[in-house]
Amino acid sequence: MTIQLNATRQQWLVARLDLLEEEKELTRQSDALAMKRQQLPRVRIDKQYRFDTDGGNISLKDLFGGRSQLLVYHFMFGPDYTAGCPSCSSIADGFNGFFVHLENHDVAFWAVSRAPLAKLDAFKQRMGWSFPWASSFGSDFNGDFSVWFSAEQQHQGDVDYNYRREPPAPEPALEQLAAKTVPEWQPRDSEAPITQIAAMTGTDVPTYTRDRPGVSAFELIDGAVYHSYSSYARGLDGLWGMYQWLDRAPKGRNETGIWWRHHDRYGKE
Repeated sequence: MTIQLNATRQQWLVARLDLLEEEKELTRQSDALAMKRQQLPRVRIDKQYRFDTDGGNISLKDLFGGRSQLLVYHFMFGPDYTAGCPSCSSIADGFNGFFVHLENHDVAFWAVSRAPLAKLDAFKQRMGWSFPWASSFGSDFNGDFSVWFSAEQQHQGDVDYNYRREPPAPEPALEQLAAKTVPEWQPRDSEAPITQIAAMTGTDVPTYTRDRPGVSAFELIDGAVYHSYSSYARGLDGLWGMYQWLDRAPKGRNETGIWWRHHDRYGKE
């Protein structure tokens, strides 16, 4: 792509107005898509999920905190991790700023992970976060909402993530499979970025990729909990704040490998 240099302000304005029409159309399409999300059928949740929180062991219904809507970010932090996923962590760096606004607009917000609460609290303190974070340790919640899979499921090809069935992989091939099943973490010119990311969590690739990222939405209607929406993988792209800024920077995402870190690790490696 050749970029014109030394353009006049009038030349820039003509090109900018052309782009503005496309941006407006994308905005209109995004608004229409959001409406379709809201119109999805609801699935009643009768299973009694339990979560460990700083306020005690509570139910899925309790997570609403008196509100009618609940958003859950499925944060990749398995029991065997020593730190949260760096990609989820960079997304979560933005949670502190907006969750209070959601809570004052009839929407409860929680991050949920499989790691025990003590691990989550320690990492939360390290990161300086204040948003609500619950542990689903010992619960079927992550498995039922397609953000956790067992080693047996990986081996047998019984993994349905992002509404697609992943192929089975023998143990020696799990690392190669993992690199293929998380394509958004496979930037060009990088041989094994998933290995690098797994190492940041203190795990190997198969262990790291048994947990997956996602977001799920629930609604409380007449005292019953209903599931309305879930999204995974690149469906989370709009929630990843740094990328929304980079997409507006002169060089865009400009990636040739895994450049992001836990925010307290920049300049230390």
